Amino acid sequence: MAIHSFMPYRRTESIVRRLAEREEAIIAAASAAAAEGGMNAVQIVPVAERAGIAAGTVYRYFASKDDLIGEMVGSISMRELAAMRAAADAAPGPLSALATAIATFAARALQERRLSWAVIAEPVDGEVGAARLEFRKALAAEIEKRIRAAMAGGHLPDQDAAIAAAAVIGAVMEGLIGPLAPERSNEAVKNREAVQMVTLLALRALGIIDARARGLVAQARLPEAP
Repeated sequence: MAIHSFMPYRRTESIVRRLAEREEAIIAAASAAAAEGGMNAVQIVPVAERAGIAAGTVYRYFASKDDLIGEMVGSISMRELAAMRAAADAAPGPLSALATAIATFAARALQERRLSWAVIAEPVDGEVGAARLEFRKALAAEIEKRIRAAMAGGHLPDQDAAIAAAAVIGAVMEGLIGPLAPERSNEAVKNREAVQMVTLLALRALGIIDARARGLVAQARLPEAP
């Protein structure tokens, strides 16, 4: 009697790549929906239509709408934090790094105002709120790290860095994209001025004298408008 050897099924690289691309397409479709209509617009059927797949296929990747939104928030948070860190790490010193981190966060949030509000602060319940809270904590932690580095170098007065960082995030959010923020056009110059103003406000609040703060804001490299 012949003895057959059965090899366990292994996904080829092309299959793994195709699965990853489809997952990315679903998350991108969810992000586009949130950018247009907020978190309430992220629904399985419309997201599937945007991604060009069947609704049942979405459920093969995400068990529920909350799972999908959680992954979307996680993906956006990784992208935004990476952009902040890269910009700040390229700055010439700790004060410049702090100013650049704040300005980069502010500029990118304003570029995608509706999406930024949805993934950071729009009122929601349950697991989605928990995922977004982690994003806010990570943003504050990045700013806190820059504040501590500037304090260690003697560039800032002693202060509670955690509280200061949280306040900076709040100032950016409310000043640029929250319900209290004025409506803005898509005019790049006006948006740049708004980002510079809120960055200057944050630096002054942290204890940097006006002339120095203005110089740091002027030197900060902002991301180009899409």
